[in-house]
Amino acid sequence: MPGYNVAIVGVTGNVGQVLIDVLLERKFPVKGWKLLASARSADKKMDIEGRSYPVEEARPEAFEGVDFAFFSAGGDISKQLAPEAVKKGAVVVDNSSAFRMDPQVPLIVPEVNPEAVRGHNGLIANPNCSTIQMVVVLKPLHDAAGLKRVVVATYQSVSGAGKEAVDELEAQSRAVLNNEEVSREVIPYKGAPRHHQIAFNMVPHIDVFEEDDYTKEEMKMIRETRKIMGLPDLPVTATTVRVPVFNGHSEAVNVELHSPLAAEKARQILAQAPGVEVIDDPGQLLYPMPVDTEGRDEVFVGRVRVDRSVSNGLNLWVVADNIRKGAATNSIQIAELLL
Repeated sequence: MPGYNVAIVGVTGNVGQVLIDVLLERKFPVKGWKLLASARSADKKMDIEGRSYPVEEARPEAFEGVDFAFFSAGGDISKQLAPEAVKKGAVVVDNSSAFRMDPQVPLIVPEVNPEAVRGHNGLIANPNCSTIQMVVVLKPLHDAAGLKRVVVATYQSVSGAGKEAVDELEAQSRAVLNNEEVSREVIPYKGAPRHHQIAFNMVPHIDVFEEDDYTKEEMKMIRETRKIMGLPDLPVTATTVRVPVFNGHSEAVNVELHSPLAAEKARQILAQAPGVEVIDDPGQLLYPMPVDTEGRDEVFVGRVRVDRSVSNGLNLWVVADNIRKGAATNSIQIAELLL
């Protein structure tokens, strides 16, 4: 049977399960499945197209005979096992932040920099979910008028923090509505010295704090955008916020351009861009929202309007399913570039 042996590391997590769905939907030529997770999940079984497959512990020997390995189990696991998978002949597409800023590792969004995949040495990094949806929109605007500066504020769903965060939002919402005590254990991140309620609240803190009181999530967006766009000196600033939405990240993006670009022309350019869908009709109260983008692979943009506070400024509202385009789908699109 022609095709490829595919391993999914972290298969029992949110992204791992969607990776299987998207591989099937896009008819990726899978010859054999290798489902990998931590030791505590090694006794489980998962059904794929009516056939049961065992979940195995992710160890170096598990990658024998694997052609493509999709990693979505955290940076520590990627650092430990991704190089082992490459040694055994697999092409690794890693969804963690472990290798993204390594100059020897391509960081790919297929609609933006597909040519960078040629330089891979068996390991390719999938960008941060918030970065992916933003650069898909920035690329056509940069091609048309040149990016001068980018300011972004994100409104990120709890699914970006994992299944435990999704469960906590649901449990907290029930507790608040029933006037019960609210348990706080996951937000802003597991193991934080203090945890906050996310139900009916917003938390301006994603991942740990780094230099100048920016969070790691904010610095990811800044550094990754520059690398993907090939603009190492592009001024970018970000504020990332966790919001009580189950799935789908939203972003308010402000750009300054080198050349003037009317809002209507920007809509036309974006509507023709790969992977972008424009929903922008204020008169009919139409604009992208997370509930409408769940399960979709496009990046949705609306509220396109001129920012008259600066020269050549535009405001945009960008929404995408962070588990699909922000993780699983983009990873598989990267692998498709190599087929």
